[in-house]
Amino acid sequence: MNLKTTLIGLAILTLTNCTSKAQQTTHTVKIVGEMRNVMWKGQLYGSINLDTIANKTNLYGLGPVEYLAGEILIIDGKSYKSTVTSDTTMEVEETYDIKAPFFAYANISRWTAKPLPDSIQTIQQLETYLDKVTKNSPRPFMFKLAGIVEYAIIHVVNLPKGSKVSSPEEAHKGQRKYELHNEQVDIVGFFSLEHKTIFTHHDTYLHMHLMTTDKQKMGHLDEVLFKKGTIKLYLPAE
Repeated sequence: MNLKTTLIGLAILTLTNCTSKAQQTTHTVKIVGEMRNVMWKGQLYGSINLDTIANKTNLYGLGPVEYLAGEILIIDGKSYKSTVTSDTTMEVEETYDIKAPFFAYANISRWTAKPLPDSIQTIQQLETYLDKVTKNSPRPFMFKLAGIVEYAIIHVVNLPKGSKVSSPEEAHKGQRKYELHNEQVDIVGFFSLEHKTIFTHHDTYLHMHLMTTDKQKMGHLDEVLFKKGTIKLYLPAE
């Protein structure tokens, strides 16, 4: 084997390794900050400025606004912030000029879409189903849902300015809940078996934010009843 052949072989091997590593890191979820530090240690300040995320192409993300003053959802590169305006109303605006105390995000260019089975209607059923169908997929991962909810409850955190926080109860002071009925929605979610209290609450593997397709309502999803036959599930394409 001459030197030229050896160099070509090494180049191909290097390129193959780089491609393999790129495929492994595609769709990787980045997590900044920790929920438990906000809830128990009162670290309410921003750990990330969304404007500093360099690659916003095909970007998806979710988390609360710093000082628990609202909710954030990034969907397909567009960033939205919701804030409480009254017990029954909220404001949703498109902006990247936001900071979050904890946040998860990923760039996902390709999705695999499939109808959500009619038997899956609640958050608990969705959690079990996602665990089952992604046993051999990389975790944690982000996913999307699109369709009609018969019923849902979302919340928007709304901590009074100047509040000190040392427990989840204190962190949820001022929070407002909103009911939805027969709404067309988009949902971005995060699934992990290993991020309880870091990015999911202690009793779930899921963290999801919902936005109505008219972009008038957006918040953290607490309860849901999916309308049978209308929901599509999108998982990152491998």
